[in-house]
Amino acid sequence: MSDNDATDKKPFTVVEGQRQIRSFVLRQGRFTPAQQRAFDERWPRFGLDYSGETRDFDAVFGRKAKRVVEIGFGNGEALRFAAKQDPSRDYIGIEVHAPGVGRLLNWLAEDGSDHVRLYRHDAVEVLENEIADGSLDEIRIYFPDPWHKKRHHKRRLVQPEFAAMLVRKLATDGRLHLATDWEGYAEHMWDVLDATPGLSNRAGPRGHVPRPAWRPQTHFETRGQKLGHGVWDLLYDRTNAVVT
Repeated sequence: MSDNDATDKKPFTVVEGQRQIRSFVLRQGRFTPAQQRAFDERWPRFGLDYSGETRDFDAVFGRKAKRVVEIGFGNGEALRFAAKQDPSRDYIGIEVHAPGVGRLLNWLAEDGSDHVRLYRHDAVEVLENEIADGSLDEIRIYFPDPWHKKRHHKRRLVQPEFAAMLVRKLATDGRLHLATDWEGYAEHMWDVLDATPGLSNRAGPRGHVPRPAWRPQTHFETRGQKLGHGVWDLLYDRTNAVVT
């Protein structure tokens, strides 16, 4: 797998006229020899190559279990923590940035976390084409790019069409958990998600909850809080409302 793989994929998310707009910018950062070795040695064990077809995850994991998807796992810190704490469920991580994927591959091997699989691909395409409707126990989106400038808000991942797709992928008792340290993005999430059929804000309209025990506090988050930055955890339950 080369560093250019993710840039060759079809853009996704928002359509502006005839031009599709990415909700991320590919910033590879420093790709270390250890991370390259992780792809060479660990990918066959923990990696999933995008095929564009609905995947049989019972066959992938060799068991039938509830499943959690984390979209944009970054360096993998939260996903690693969750997998170690919760071996009863299967975890699927989706991330386009190679250094973070490589780092997590090494961690998973170190931990022996065979109930985790990773995609290095656009999350929207993976959800649309490889994950069956109603098959997920939980979806997690932690600290997505806030695209804070107003002219870039159209690039934000959380949009009405995307939210409707998340609802379709969740089981009827499923859960959606988001976190952001940008108040403007929290407001945007409330605008979109509180209005999405099939989702119920556990804290009430425009409400948020304390950081749940299953999401570890990152070093970046701790540093930000020392500077007075807020963090908003939004928790939504999948309801039986009709989704069109």
